[in-house]
Amino acid sequence: MLPALSCSADGGRQQCRKASERPPPCASASQGGAVVKRDWQGAQDGGSARAAERSGGCGRGLGLGARPQPRPGPSPSPSPGPGPGPPEDSGGAAPSAPKPPPDLSDRQTLLAVLQFLKKNHFREAEEILRREANLQEPLEETLRAAATRAANSVHQPDVSSVLSAYSNEGDPALYEEYYTGLKGFIEAALDAFKAELSTLLYPVFVHMYLELVYNQHEREAQLFFTKYHVDQEGYYHDDLRVLAGLSKKEHMRGNETVLDFRTSKFVLRISRDSYQCLKRHLQERQNNQIWNIVQEHLFIDVFDGMPRSKQQLEVTAGGMAGEAKREANKSKVFFGLLKEPEIEVPLDDEDEDVENEEGKPKKKKAKKENVGAKSKKQDPNAPQQNRIPLPELKDSDKLDKIMVMKEGTKRVKLGPDCLPSICFYTFLNAYQGLTAVDFTDDSSLIAGGFADSTVRVWSVTPKKLRSVKGATDLSLIDKESEDVLERIMDERTACECKMLLGHGGPVYGTSFSPDRNYLLSSSEDGTVRLWSLQTFTCLVGYKGHNYPVWDTHFSPYGYYFVSGGHDRVARLWVTDHYQPLRIFSGHLSDVTCTRFHPNSNYVATGSADRTVRLWDVLNGNCVRILTGHKGPLHSLAFSPNGRYLASGGTDGRVLLWDIGHGLLVGELKGHTDTVYSLKFSRDGEILASGSMDHTVRLWDMVKAFEDLETDDFSTATGHISLADNSQELLLGSYLSKSTPVIGLHFTRRNLLLAAGAYNPQ
Repeated sequence: MLPALSCSADGGRQQCRKASERPPPCASASQGGAVVKRDWQGAQDGGSARAAERSGGCGRGLGLGARPQPRPGPSPSPSPGPGPGPPEDSGGAAPSAPKPPPDLSDRQTLLAVLQFLKKNHFREAEEILRREANLQEPLEETLRAAATRAANSVHQPDVSSVLSAYSNEGDPALYEEYYTGLKGFIEAALDAFKAELSTLLYPVFVHMYLELVYNQHEREAQLFFTKYHVDQEGYYHDDLRVLAGLSKKEHMRGNETVLDFRTSKFVLRISRDSYQCLKRHLQERQNNQIWNIVQEHLFIDVFDGMPRSKQQLEVTAGGMAGEAKREANKSKVFFGLLKEPEIEVPLDDEDEDVENEEGKPKKKKAKKENVGAKSKKQDPNAPQQNRIPLPELKDSDKLDKIMVMKEGTKRVKLGPDCLPSICFYTFLNAYQGLTAVDFTDDSSLIAGGFADSTVRVWSVTPKKLRSVKGATDLSLIDKESEDVLERIMDERTACECKMLLGHGGPVYGTSFSPDRNYLLSSSEDGTVRLWSLQTFTCLVGYKGHNYPVWDTHFSPYGYYFVSGGHDRVARLWVTDHYQPLRIFSGHLSDVTCTRFHPNSNYVATGSADRTVRLWDVLNGNCVRILTGHKGPLHSLAFSPNGRYLASGGTDGRVLLWDIGHGLLVGELKGHTDTVYSLKFSRDGEILASGSMDHTVRLWDMVKAFEDLETDDFSTATGHISLADNSQELLLGSYLSKSTPVIGLHFTRRNLLLAAGAYNPQ
């Protein structure tokens, strides 16, 4: 099977997926390319990774000298008070409820418990509690006396409303009544508040349904779900499909989705006016069922300012746990590039001989250039050079940087009037199922991961792939000879393609090291393997994930790499240690894609929980939570200057983020299927996106970012208005011949390479 060049071809846009599409989380391909559904929710011992995920442990292991950090996540809101009413406004999370006088409150609580015990015929427990609480009179008389005292009290609390929190907790008839009342209140609210208040419906619906199932009101729960699930937003349908399968209390035990809803507070960001409107409604109706859900399972982030419109809410909606808190995106992020070392760059031979006025050749002196014109001075937004330990430059690395500099002088300046040429590599007869593609930085090698558990490496230059000679033959070579690097290679092993065997399941991720000496691959078997491109053998198998590893990626400086998988965590590794240095825990679902920041101080992860997170390599903390996607993430790409991040997923949208402020600054619409690959051009003028809809699209990033200034960001509300200008930013769309686009790469001269497996219909 050889890669073949193909041009944009005829034929309609094909939508059918086959083995070339990467299986979604919890689906994998077995040998032979057949797709097999597997249940990864089984009662398997999670081991250290699952314990780390639940406890939020990160920053442990080897290196970097940081202590374990707490799991990033919503801060607990104040605990609810004993009273039934809504709490007072504290300007942030939903506050605590006002308390009646302690003596009256305690007595009413005891009476409520006694009534509950009597209703369920716990006579012995009722008698013991009445005796210890000194409530010897009959319960009916006690309740009447308490009601009389309450009527004469200054606060005049309603005893029936206090008891309703207990007696009606399992009453299925009231759930529909409460939800219908909340829905009617929102529909009757002012238009300015309606959009923000409507975000309350989904989390309340979920927790009411779970309470009905937990209390074993199965029939009522089914009717409640059937009646109201159609009212929820479309991007929650995947979560609702999971909930629909939880029809019995037994189904809830050990279910991770239920655990997420119960332990992770759903974040709602609403204006103070909308919050006051909601609070007045709950106070007037004394709706304890709704308010208990708000207190226990929701985090209401109140901001001062105008209420947001439905269009503004839609931009950042879609996360499994709602929006991100404002505090989650306030940490300082050093997104600037590190200062490159100064390296002497000799002139090319053809430039050295320049004739002078007398016709005699005149030699130029070697220039001393700093590789990368944007890094001559220390960027004020860049981290300290020694913030994290980076590997020292070897002589071969310096030579490679010199080559990058030379090729950079011949780079094509891209723009709307000068679009890149596109070279498409088609994998023919890929019945093994192509699931991952990666190119080396110098565009000389291409690697593919396949569903038959193999990794294949091709040379895309006339130079064939060769292995190093054996130890016996190497001992006979003169180490002082000038061509020693050629002599150590075994010509008998030369071929265009090498197959790497070792994984026990489909390979979902591949990544070349910057120096082209190593290749990483991640697999369903839960391991990440490091392969030598000198011997084409496996050097190390990194074990730590308990489930399939969906992606892996090398740092731009080498040495470090990151992996993410079905166990919901990303792990930071170094090539010379078996154990991870950091465990990035916080996602609520599979970590499907990973990327290093250009300065290697941060790692971005995309997840099936529809969020993007940015992690600090130094301490393992989550410094950005970005919401806005309406489906699982599958692709990430940082801009060359490190300031912007592009993300794509199953919703077919490409979102642009300013990681300095943690805000969404652009939305690119056009793809009709999953976006599996994103890549910025070498100078950042163009973003290329590849999709399962068989197209490559080019977007104008100069125009997308030209109007972005710090003063334009609304830091008070944490949102900006996005212009629907996707068609203006689209520079070109190129259709392949029934080939989903799995990988993209810009060469050092800005030629665009694309790759995918031919999928005949």
